[in-house]
Amino acid sequence: MKKNFLHTASILAVSLIAFALPAAAQQGTSKYIRQGNAQYKKQQYADAEASYKKALERDARSVEGNFNLGNSLYEQKRYDAARQQYANTLKTPSKKENQGDANYNIGNTFMEDKKWEESIAAYKKALKANPADEQARYNLAYAQEMLKKQQQNQGGGKDNKEQKDKDKQQKDNKDEHNKDKKDKQDKQDQQDDQKDQKEQNQQPKPKPSKLSQEEAKRLLQALAQQEKKLQEDKLKKTKGTPVSVEKDW
Repeated sequence: MKKNFLHTASILAVSLIAFALPAAAQQGTSKYIRQGNAQYKKQQYADAEASYKKALERDARSVEGNFNLGNSLYEQKRYDAARQQYANTLKTPSKKENQGDANYNIGNTFMEDKKWEESIAAYKKALKANPADEQARYNLAYAQEMLKKQQQNQGGGKDNKEQKDKDKQQKDNKDEHNKDKKDKQDKQDQQDDQKDQKEQNQQPKPKPSKLSQEEAKRLLQALAQQEKKLQEDKLKKTKGTPVSVEKDW
């Protein structure tokens, strides 16, 4: 933020106080205001603050004292305190130009704190008092643009949150669907396993032999006789009529 459009208005020139005050009081007030102005120009803002406060001890309603004290506090970045001094300036009847400068600087203090709505209101008051103030007009436009961006960012943040919530809900629904699908598949697999086990249990099993010892003996003898007969048949097939072989002389 460039200082050229956030500077405080020029320090008001010391002028005669338009109030019926004792000459000594007027002289003391003016003395400390002049002293404070000199210190302010040298950027000795803390010293200038002290001088303006001394002037206000003699005349708390001094427009110059309150306004210039606000400027010295502004330069020390004490914006809340500066704003209060500018507000004190507005409580005292003064020229519209002075009121415009006070509202302009109030707008600056709010702008420094990024309080855009408050700064906009102050700049509008400054322009109402002094429509020719181009610096106030520029700062008003700037503050309005910054407020617009702030509102857009806040709205975007809300939209992003809603989108994230929506995406999360969709993910949760998808996870729940996949979980249900997996549970159904697991249940089906379990049912298939149970069915296979049941079918296996229903298959006929080989019955154990119930032959008596005597029956087993006869069966073995029958097998032995059958084997013997097969061997004899085999031998018969291998025997043949002897053939005499005559020697070829």
